[in-house]
Amino acid sequence: MAEQVDVVVVGLGVGGEETSGRLAQAGLNVVGVEPRLVGGECPYYGCIPSKMMIRAGNLIAETRRVEGIAGTSTVEPDWAPVAKRIREEATDNWNDQVAVDRLVKKGVTFVRGRGTITGPRTVQAGDTEYEASRGIVIATGTVPVVPPIDGLAGTPYWTNREAIEADTLPATMVVLGGGAIGLELTQVYARFGVDVTVVEGADRVIAMEEPESSELAQAALEKDGVTFRLGAQAKSVRYDGNTFTLTLADGGTVTGEKLLVATGRRVDIKGLGLDKVGLDPDARSIAVDEHVRAGDGIWAIGDVTGVGVFTHNAMYQANVAVLDILGAEGAPVASYHAMPRVTFTDPEIGAVGKTEKQARDEGLDVRTGITQIPASTRGWIHKAGNEGFIKLVMDNERGVLVGATSSGPTGGEVMAALAVAVHAAVPVHSLQQMIYAYPTFHRAIGEALKAF
Repeated sequence: MAEQVDVVVVGLGVGGEETSGRLAQAGLNVVGVEPRLVGGECPYYGCIPSKMMIRAGNLIAETRRVEGIAGTSTVEPDWAPVAKRIREEATDNWNDQVAVDRLVKKGVTFVRGRGTITGPRTVQAGDTEYEASRGIVIATGTVPVVPPIDGLAGTPYWTNREAIEADTLPATMVVLGGGAIGLELTQVYARFGVDVTVVEGADRVIAMEEPESSELAQAALEKDGVTFRLGAQAKSVRYDGNTFTLTLADGGTVTGEKLLVATGRRVDIKGLGLDKVGLDPDARSIAVDEHVRAGDGIWAIGDVTGVGVFTHNAMYQANVAVLDILGAEGAPVASYHAMPRVTFTDPEIGAVGKTEKQARDEGLDVRTGITQIPASTRGWIHKAGNEGFIKLVMDNERGVLVGATSSGPTGGEVMAALAVAVHAAVPVHSLQQMIYAYPTFHRAIGEALKAF
Protein backbone atom coordinates (compact mmCIF):
# COMPACT_ATOMS: atom_id res chain seq x y z
CA MET A 1 0.00 0.00 0.00
CA ALA A 2 1.28 3.45 -0.94
CA GLU A 3 2.55 5.80 1.75
CA GLN A 4 0.38 8.90 2.04
CA VAL A 5 2.11 12.28 1.67
CA ASP A 6 1.14 15.73 0.44
CA VAL A 7 3.68 16.37 -2.34
CA VAL A 8 6.42 14.41 -4.10
CA VAL A 9 9.14 16.46 -5.81
CA VAL A 10 10.99 14.46 -8.46
CA GLY A 11 14.37 16.06 -9.06
CA LEU A 12 16.20 18.24 -6.55
CA GLY A 13 18.18 20.69 -8.61
CA VAL A 14 17.90 24.33 -7.62
CA GLY A 15 14.19 24.46 -8.49
CA GLY A 16 13.24 21.18 -6.87
CA GLU A 17 15.29 21.93 -3.77
CA GLU A 18 13.62 25.32 -3.40
CA THR A 19 10.14 23.91 -3.96
CA SER A 20 10.44 20.97 -1.58
CA GLY A 21 12.07 23.03 1.16
CA ARG A 22 9.49 25.79 1.09
CA LEU A 23 6.54 23.42 0.98
CA ALA A 24 7.92 21.47 3.94
CA GLN A 25 8.48 24.67 5.89
CA ALA A 26 4.86 25.57 5.16
CA GLY A 27 3.81 22.40 6.99
CA LEU A 28 3.27 19.97 4.16
CA ASN A 29 4.50 16.37 4.18
CA VAL A 30 6.99 16.45 1.31
CA VAL A 31 9.15 13.74 -0.25
CA GLY A 32 12.10 14.86 -2.37
CA VAL A 33 13.68 12.38 -4.79
CA GLU A 34 17.09 12.80 -6.43
CA PRO A 35 19.43 10.17 -7.92
CA ARG A 36 22.47 12.44 -8.19
CA LEU A 37 23.52 15.56 -6.27
CA VAL A 38 21.02 17.70 -4.37
CA GLY A 39 21.29 21.17 -5.85
CA GLY A 40 21.76 19.88 -9.37
CA GLU A 41 24.09 21.14 -12.07
CA CYS A 42 24.41 24.75 -10.95
CA PRO A 43 26.40 24.47 -7.69
CA TYR A 44 28.52 21.51 -8.77
CA TYR A 45 29.12 21.71 -12.51
CA GLY A 46 27.67 25.01 -13.68
CA CYS A 47 26.98 28.48 -12.36
CA ILE A 48 29.08 28.53 -9.21
CA PRO A 49 32.33 26.71 -10.07
CA SER A 50 32.40 28.10 -13.61
CA LYS A 51 32.17 31.66 -12.29
CA MET A 52 35.05 30.93 -9.92
CA MET A 53 37.03 29.89 -12.98
CA ILE A 54 35.93 32.99 -14.86
CA ARG A 55 36.87 35.25 -11.94
CA ALA A 56 40.35 33.74 -11.95
CA GLY A 57 40.73 34.14 -15.71
CA ASN A 58 39.52 37.74 -15.56
CA LEU A 59 42.10 38.54 -12.88
CA ILE A 60 44.80 37.32 -15.25
CA ALA A 61 43.42 39.50 -18.04
CA GLU A 62 43.17 42.56 -15.80
CA THR A 63 46.76 42.11 -14.66
CA ARG A 64 47.86 42.11 -18.27
CA ARG A 65 45.98 45.39 -18.84
CA VAL A 66 48.13 47.32 -16.39
CA GLU A 67 50.60 48.30 -19.11
CA GLY A 68 50.15 51.90 -20.21
CA ILE A 69 47.75 52.77 -17.38
CA ALA A 70 49.36 51.88 -14.07
CA GLY A 71 52.89 50.69 -14.76
CA THR A 72 54.08 47.27 -15.79
CA SER A 73 53.09 43.77 -14.75
CA THR A 74 53.78 40.11 -15.24
CA VAL A 75 51.53 37.20 -14.39
CA GLU A 76 52.18 33.47 -14.24
CA PRO A 77 48.86 31.57 -14.54
CA ASP A 78 48.49 28.69 -12.10
CA TRP A 79 45.45 26.42 -12.31
CA ALA A 80 46.11 24.68 -8.99
CA PRO A 81 44.47 27.30 -6.71
CA VAL A 82 41.46 27.47 -9.02
CA ALA A 83 40.93 23.71 -8.92
CA LYS A 84 41.46 23.74 -5.15
CA ARG A 85 38.90 26.49 -4.63
CA ILE A 86 36.30 24.68 -6.71
CA ARG A 87 36.78 21.49 -4.71
CA GLU A 88 36.88 23.08 -1.26
CA GLU A 89 34.63 26.13 -1.50
CA ALA A 90 32.10 25.32 -4.21
CA THR A 91 31.52 21.59 -4.39
CA ASP A 92 32.89 20.02 -1.21
CA ASN A 93 34.64 17.64 -3.61
CA TRP A 94 31.27 16.93 -5.25
CA ASN A 95 29.63 15.81 -2.03
CA ASP A 96 26.09 17.03 -1.38
CA GLN A 97 25.77 16.06 2.28
CA VAL A 98 25.47 19.68 3.39
CA ALA A 99 22.64 20.23 0.90
CA VAL A 100 20.89 17.03 1.97
CA ASP A 101 21.15 17.99 5.64
CA ARG A 102 19.80 21.46 4.89
CA LEU A 103 16.80 19.98 3.09
CA VAL A 104 16.06 17.41 5.79
CA LYS A 105 16.30 20.11 8.45
CA LYS A 106 13.48 21.93 6.67
CA GLY A 107 11.33 18.81 7.07
CA VAL A 108 11.71 17.14 3.68
CA THR A 109 11.86 13.33 3.50
CA PHE A 110 14.82 12.73 1.21
CA VAL A 111 15.08 9.67 -1.05
CA ARG A 112 18.27 9.01 -2.99
CA GLY A 113 17.13 7.40 -6.21
CA ARG A 114 15.11 7.88 -9.35
CA GLY A 115 11.44 8.69 -9.04
CA THR A 116 9.00 7.02 -11.41
CA ILE A 117 5.39 8.09 -11.80
CA THR A 118 3.21 5.00 -11.49
CA GLY A 119 -0.19 6.65 -11.78
CA PRO A 120 -2.13 9.83 -10.93
CA ARG A 121 -0.40 11.40 -7.90
CA THR A 122 1.70 8.30 -7.21
CA VAL A 123 5.47 7.95 -7.44
CA GLN A 124 7.74 4.98 -6.89
CA ALA A 125 11.02 6.00 -5.23
CA GLY A 126 13.36 3.38 -3.89
CA ASP A 127 11.37 0.59 -2.28
CA THR A 128 8.40 2.82 -1.48
CA GLU A 129 5.42 4.01 -3.48
CA TYR A 130 4.14 7.42 -2.40
CA GLU A 131 0.67 8.79 -2.99
CA ALA A 132 0.66 12.59 -3.02
CA SER A 133 -2.68 14.11 -2.07
CA ARG A 134 -1.79 17.50 -3.54
CA GLY A 135 0.36 16.33 -6.40
CA ILE A 136 3.74 15.81 -8.01
CA VAL A 137 6.35 18.36 -8.99
CA ILE A 138 8.70 17.37 -11.82
CA ALA A 139 12.06 19.14 -11.73
CA THR A 140 14.45 16.73 -13.42
CA GLY A 141 16.48 19.30 -15.34
CA THR A 142 18.54 18.58 -18.43
CA VAL A 143 21.64 16.64 -19.47
CA PRO A 144 24.34 17.60 -21.99
CA VAL A 145 23.56 17.03 -25.65
CA VAL A 146 26.04 14.62 -27.21
CA PRO A 147 25.62 14.77 -31.00
CA PRO A 148 25.68 11.51 -32.99
CA ILE A 149 29.03 12.19 -34.64
CA ASP A 150 30.73 9.16 -36.12
CA GLY A 151 33.45 7.92 -33.76
CA LEU A 152 32.56 10.17 -30.81
CA ALA A 153 30.88 7.54 -28.64
CA GLY A 154 33.34 5.63 -26.51
CA THR A 155 36.03 8.31 -26.56
CA PRO A 156 37.00 10.19 -23.38
CA TYR A 157 35.44 13.46 -24.54
CA TRP A 158 34.56 16.09 -21.99
CA THR A 159 31.27 17.79 -21.19
CA ASN A 160 31.03 20.76 -18.85
CA ARG A 161 31.36 18.32 -15.94
CA GLU A 162 34.85 17.12 -16.79
CA ALA A 163 35.90 20.66 -17.71
CA ILE A 164 34.85 21.85 -14.23
CA GLU A 165 36.45 18.89 -12.45
CA ALA A 166 39.84 19.21 -14.17
CA ASP A 167 42.74 19.56 -11.73
CA THR A 168 45.25 19.97 -14.56
CA LEU A 169 44.82 21.59 -17.94
CA PRO A 170 45.67 20.23 -21.39
CA ALA A 171 48.03 22.00 -23.76
CA THR A 172 45.43 22.02 -26.54
CA MET A 173 41.69 21.62 -26.69
CA VAL A 174 38.90 21.57 -29.26
CA VAL A 175 35.54 22.95 -28.13
CA LEU A 176 32.56 21.72 -30.09
CA GLY A 177 29.89 24.41 -29.72
CA GLY A 178 29.98 28.19 -29.60
CA GLY A 179 27.13 28.85 -27.19
CA ALA A 180 27.41 30.52 -23.80
CA ILE A 181 28.84 27.49 -21.95
CA GLY A 182 31.37 26.77 -24.68
CA LEU A 183 32.56 30.36 -24.86
CA GLU A 184 32.85 30.85 -21.11
CA LEU A 185 34.95 27.73 -20.63
CA THR A 186 36.97 28.46 -23.76
CA GLN A 187 37.99 31.91 -22.55
CA VAL A 188 38.98 30.64 -19.12
CA TYR A 189 41.11 27.86 -20.54
CA ALA A 190 42.72 30.18 -23.08
CA ARG A 191 43.66 32.67 -20.37
CA PHE A 192 45.37 29.86 -18.49
CA GLY A 193 47.48 29.06 -21.53
CA VAL A 194 45.50 26.38 -23.34
CA ASP A 195 45.51 26.57 -27.15
CA VAL A 196 41.77 26.36 -27.93
CA THR A 197 39.89 25.98 -31.22
CA VAL A 198 36.10 26.46 -31.24
CA VAL A 199 34.09 24.59 -33.86
CA GLU A 200 30.58 25.97 -34.36
CA GLY A 201 28.03 24.84 -36.95
CA ALA A 202 26.30 28.22 -37.17
CA ASP A 203 27.88 31.16 -38.92
CA ARG A 204 28.36 33.00 -35.62
CA VAL A 205 28.81 32.26 -31.92
CA ILE A 206 26.00 32.73 -29.34
CA ALA A 207 23.73 32.71 -32.37
CA MET A 208 20.54 33.22 -30.32
CA GLU A 209 21.75 36.67 -29.24
CA GLU A 210 22.20 39.88 -31.22
CA PRO A 211 24.72 39.77 -34.09
CA GLU A 212 26.61 42.57 -32.36
CA SER A 213 27.01 40.31 -29.33
CA SER A 214 28.42 37.54 -31.50
CA GLU A 215 30.96 39.89 -33.06
CA LEU A 216 32.00 41.25 -29.67
CA ALA A 217 32.44 37.83 -28.08
CA GLN A 218 34.41 36.41 -30.99
CA ALA A 219 36.73 39.42 -31.14
CA ALA A 220 37.33 39.25 -27.38
CA LEU A 221 38.22 35.56 -27.44
CA GLU A 222 40.43 35.97 -30.49
CA LYS A 223 42.44 38.49 -28.45
CA ASP A 224 42.93 35.68 -25.94
CA GLY A 225 44.35 33.50 -28.71
CA VAL A 226 41.27 31.41 -29.50
CA THR A 227 40.78 30.11 -33.06
CA PHE A 228 37.29 29.84 -34.52
CA ARG A 229 35.92 27.54 -37.20
CA LEU A 230 32.43 28.85 -37.91
CA GLY A 231 29.86 27.30 -40.21
CA ALA A 232 31.78 24.08 -39.71
CA GLN A 233 29.95 20.78 -39.35
CA ALA A 234 31.72 17.98 -37.48
CA LYS A 235 31.67 14.81 -39.56
CA SER A 236 33.74 12.36 -37.52
CA VAL A 237 35.95 12.04 -34.43
CA ARG A 238 39.04 9.91 -33.95
CA TYR A 239 41.00 9.43 -30.72
CA ASP A 240 44.39 7.71 -30.77
CA GLY A 241 44.94 7.63 -27.03
CA ASN A 242 46.60 11.03 -26.90
CA THR A 243 44.92 13.32 -29.40
CA PHE A 244 41.43 13.95 -30.71
CA THR A 245 41.11 14.59 -34.44
CA LEU A 246 37.86 16.19 -35.52
CA THR A 247 37.16 15.91 -39.25
CA LEU A 248 34.88 18.58 -40.66
CA ALA A 249 32.39 18.35 -43.50
CA ASP A 250 34.66 20.46 -45.71
CA GLY A 251 37.45 17.89 -45.30
CA GLY A 252 39.50 19.96 -42.88
CA THR A 253 40.64 18.67 -39.52
CA VAL A 254 41.11 20.12 -36.05
CA THR A 255 43.16 18.41 -33.35
CA GLY A 256 43.43 18.75 -29.59
CA GLU A 257 44.54 16.88 -26.52
CA LYS A 258 41.00 17.21 -25.14
CA LEU A 259 37.60 17.56 -26.82
CA LEU A 260 34.93 19.51 -24.97
CA VAL A 261 31.41 18.87 -26.24
CA ALA A 262 29.32 21.96 -25.49
CA THR A 263 26.48 21.64 -27.98
CA GLY A 264 23.60 22.40 -25.64
CA ARG A 265 21.41 20.52 -23.20
CA ARG A 266 18.29 18.35 -23.49
CA VAL A 267 15.58 17.07 -21.19
CA ASP A 268 15.80 13.50 -19.96
CA ILE A 269 12.21 12.50 -19.22
CA LYS A 270 12.02 9.01 -20.68
CA GLY A 271 11.44 6.50 -17.94
CA LEU A 272 9.71 9.00 -15.65
CA GLY A 273 6.34 7.39 -16.34
CA LEU A 274 4.80 10.50 -17.86
CA ASP A 275 2.47 8.33 -19.94
CA LYS A 276 0.80 7.27 -16.68
CA VAL A 277 -0.54 10.82 -16.28
CA GLY A 278 -1.31 11.57 -19.91
CA LEU A 279 1.94 13.31 -20.81
CA ASP A 280 4.19 12.51 -23.76
CA PRO A 281 7.42 10.81 -22.61
CA ASP A 282 9.00 11.52 -26.02
CA ALA A 283 8.37 15.27 -25.93
CA ARG A 284 11.28 17.72 -26.08
CA SER A 285 9.97 19.34 -22.88
CA ILE A 286 6.97 19.35 -20.55
CA ALA A 287 4.48 22.05 -21.49
CA VAL A 288 3.12 24.07 -18.56
CA ASP A 289 0.50 26.76 -18.13
CA GLU A 290 0.86 30.11 -16.37
CA HIS A 291 0.74 28.33 -13.00
CA VAL A 292 3.43 25.87 -14.20
CA ARG A 293 0.85 23.11 -14.14
CA ALA A 294 1.41 20.28 -16.60
CA GLY A 295 -1.83 18.48 -15.79
CA ASP A 296 -4.14 17.59 -12.93
CA GLY A 297 -1.95 17.33 -9.83
CA ILE A 298 1.22 17.77 -11.90
CA TRP A 299 3.57 20.76 -11.86
CA ALA A 300 6.83 21.06 -13.78
CA ILE A 301 9.58 23.60 -13.17
CA GLY A 302 13.03 24.52 -14.45
CA ASP A 303 14.87 23.27 -17.52
CA VAL A 304 12.41 20.45 -18.09
CA THR A 305 9.73 22.98 -19.14
CA GLY A 306 11.80 24.18 -22.08
CA VAL A 307 11.34 27.83 -21.13
CA GLY A 308 15.02 28.54 -20.58
CA VAL A 309 18.01 26.63 -19.26
CA PHE A 310 18.66 29.14 -16.49
CA THR A 311 18.93 28.74 -12.74
CA HIS A 312 16.99 31.94 -12.24
CA ASN A 313 14.10 30.59 -14.28
CA ALA A 314 14.00 27.42 -12.18
CA MET A 315 13.83 29.53 -9.03
CA TYR A 316 11.17 31.76 -10.57
CA GLN A 317 9.00 28.83 -11.56
CA ALA A 318 9.56 27.22 -8.17
CA ASN A 319 8.02 30.26 -6.52
CA VAL A 320 5.01 30.10 -8.86
CA ALA A 321 4.55 26.39 -8.13
CA VAL A 322 4.90 26.73 -4.35
CA LEU A 323 2.31 29.51 -4.10
CA ASP A 324 -0.07 27.67 -6.42
CA ILE A 325 0.22 24.42 -4.45
CA LEU A 326 -0.35 26.29 -1.21
CA GLY A 327 -3.34 28.09 -2.68
CA ALA A 328 -1.88 31.44 -1.73
CA GLU A 329 -4.11 34.43 -2.30
CA GLY A 330 -2.90 36.50 -5.22
CA ALA A 331 -0.47 33.80 -6.35
CA PRO A 332 1.54 35.01 -9.35
CA VAL A 333 1.23 33.71 -12.87
CA ALA A 334 4.37 33.03 -14.86
CA SER A 335 5.45 35.44 -17.56
CA TYR A 336 8.64 35.11 -19.56
CA HIS A 337 8.59 38.27 -21.69
CA ALA A 338 11.52 39.72 -19.74
CA MET A 339 13.72 36.66 -19.39
CA PRO A 340 17.23 37.87 -18.43
CA ARG A 341 20.40 36.02 -19.38
CA VAL A 342 24.13 36.65 -19.17
CA THR A 343 27.03 35.17 -21.08
CA PHE A 344 29.86 35.54 -18.59
CA THR A 345 32.64 36.15 -21.05
CA ASP A 346 34.88 39.19 -20.70
CA PRO A 347 33.25 41.49 -21.69
CA GLU A 348 30.03 40.25 -20.11
CA ILE A 349 27.02 40.10 -22.39
CA GLY A 350 23.73 40.62 -20.60
CA ALA A 351 20.42 40.49 -22.46
CA VAL A 352 16.72 40.57 -21.64
CA GLY A 353 13.56 39.93 -23.64
CA LYS A 354 13.60 39.73 -27.41
CA THR A 355 16.40 40.32 -29.85
CA GLU A 356 15.75 42.63 -32.78
CA LYS A 357 15.24 39.64 -35.09
CA GLN A 358 12.87 37.89 -32.70
CA ALA A 359 10.78 41.04 -32.37
CA ARG A 360 10.62 41.54 -36.15
CA ASP A 361 9.80 37.89 -36.71
CA GLU A 362 6.83 38.34 -34.37
CA GLY A 363 5.56 41.16 -36.57
CA LEU A 364 6.43 44.04 -34.27
CA ASP A 365 7.16 47.49 -35.68
CA VAL A 366 10.67 47.78 -34.27
CA ARG A 367 13.11 50.62 -33.76
CA THR A 368 16.56 50.17 -32.26
CA GLY A 369 19.04 52.35 -30.45
CA ILE A 370 22.68 51.49 -29.90
CA THR A 371 25.69 53.12 -28.30
CA GLN A 372 29.25 51.95 -27.78
CA ILE A 373 30.66 51.73 -24.24
CA PRO A 374 34.10 53.16 -25.21
CA ALA A 375 32.28 56.31 -26.37
CA SER A 376 30.79 56.84 -22.90
CA THR A 377 32.67 58.80 -20.25
CA ARG A 378 33.00 55.77 -17.99
CA GLY A 379 34.14 53.64 -20.90
CA TRP A 380 36.75 56.22 -21.85
CA ILE A 381 37.98 56.36 -18.25
CA HIS A 382 38.07 52.55 -18.03
CA LYS A 383 40.19 52.39 -21.21
CA ALA A 384 41.74 48.90 -21.20
CA GLY A 385 39.08 46.22 -21.49
CA ASN A 386 36.28 48.70 -22.16
CA GLU A 387 34.76 46.94 -25.17
CA GLY A 388 30.98 46.72 -25.25
CA PHE A 389 27.72 48.32 -26.30
CA ILE A 390 24.12 48.85 -25.29
CA LYS A 391 21.39 48.00 -27.77
CA LEU A 392 17.71 48.70 -27.18
CA VAL A 393 14.78 47.18 -29.08
CA MET A 394 11.58 49.23 -28.96
CA ASP A 395 8.05 48.30 -29.98
CA ASN A 396 7.28 51.49 -31.87
CA GLU A 397 3.52 51.03 -31.58
CA ARG A 398 3.50 50.83 -27.78
CA GLY A 399 6.57 52.97 -27.14
CA VAL A 400 8.16 50.43 -24.77
CA LEU A 401 11.30 48.30 -24.81
CA VAL A 402 10.73 44.64 -25.64
CA GLY A 403 14.38 43.67 -25.53
CA ALA A 404 17.85 44.98 -24.75
CA THR A 405 21.47 43.94 -24.63
CA SER A 406 24.09 45.37 -22.30
CA SER A 407 27.66 44.28 -22.87
CA GLY A 408 30.84 45.57 -21.31
CA PRO A 409 32.93 45.30 -18.13
CA THR A 410 29.75 44.99 -16.02
CA GLY A 411 27.28 44.12 -18.75
CA GLY A 412 25.28 41.68 -16.67
CA GLU A 413 24.82 44.20 -13.85
CA VAL A 414 23.83 47.10 -16.13
CA MET A 415 21.30 44.78 -17.74
CA ALA A 416 19.29 44.76 -14.49
CA ALA A 417 17.99 48.27 -15.17
CA LEU A 418 16.94 47.23 -18.65
CA ALA A 419 15.25 44.11 -17.28
CA VAL A 420 13.06 46.32 -15.09
CA ALA A 421 12.18 48.46 -18.11
CA VAL A 422 11.22 45.45 -20.23
CA HIS A 423 9.42 43.62 -17.43
CA ALA A 424 7.30 46.58 -16.36
CA ALA A 425 6.84 47.98 -19.90
CA VAL A 426 8.15 51.35 -18.74
CA PRO A 427 7.38 53.93 -21.45
CA VAL A 428 10.48 54.94 -23.39
CA HIS A 429 9.47 58.55 -22.79
CA SER A 430 9.81 57.94 -19.03
CA LEU A 431 13.19 56.28 -19.50
CA GLN A 432 14.35 59.31 -21.48
CA GLN A 433 13.37 61.60 -18.60
CA MET A 434 15.33 59.66 -15.98
CA ILE A 435 18.48 60.94 -14.28
CA TYR A 436 21.39 58.58 -14.97
CA ALA A 437 24.26 58.82 -12.52
CA TYR A 438 27.53 60.19 -13.91
CA PRO A 439 30.02 58.76 -14.74
CA THR A 440 28.66 55.22 -14.78
CA PHE A 441 28.47 52.45 -17.35
CA HIS A 442 24.68 52.45 -17.06
CA ARG A 443 24.54 56.09 -18.14
CA ALA A 444 25.08 54.78 -21.68
CA ILE A 445 21.44 53.61 -21.55
CA GLY A 446 20.44 57.26 -21.80
CA GLU A 447 22.63 57.68 -24.86
CA ALA A 448 21.07 54.67 -26.60
CA LEU A 449 17.60 56.06 -25.85
CA LYS A 450 18.37 59.20 -27.87
CA ALA A 451 17.79 57.15 -31.02
CA PHE A 452 14.07 57.21 -30.18
